[in-house]
Amino acid sequence: MKSESEETGLLLLELQRATHATLQELTSKLVDLDLSAAEINALGNLSDDRARTVSELGAAIGIRPTTLTGVLDRLERRGLLTRGTRAGDRRVVLIELTADGRETASLIAETIAEIEHRTLAGLPKEALSGFRQVLAALAGSDE
Repeated sequence: MKSESEETGLLLLELQRATHATLQELTSKLVDLDLSAAEINALGNLSDDRARTVSELGAAIGIRPTTLTGVLDRLERRGLLTRGTRAGDRRVVLIELTADGRETASLIAETIAEIEHRTLAGLPKEALSGFRQVLAALAGSDE
């Protein structure tokens, strides 16, 4: 019989495999956009068209600030987002989507929703709720 720590380790490996498979499917479906997984993640998190600070976006997508800077540089060069300052506090950098960025982010969000719906539709609501709790615990969230 496996100990709790062994089972957790196996769960984390399964989560890693599922994440990898999901990212492969997502990047495959969005191949024509010519975006990296990190760029897709950033735009997907911005798809609600709400301006965010760099630190807010970094926390949402879970990547280091130095990595995020490179992602934002590439997306800005492609005309998908802009970086500006917050009124009243020029130290705060705000990230906003351009019109092209909103269109791309919308396509990303639709693709993510389609994959989620197709793969999770048969699961009971209790299982999805439990999954959200596990994800929150792994992310260090209090939700």
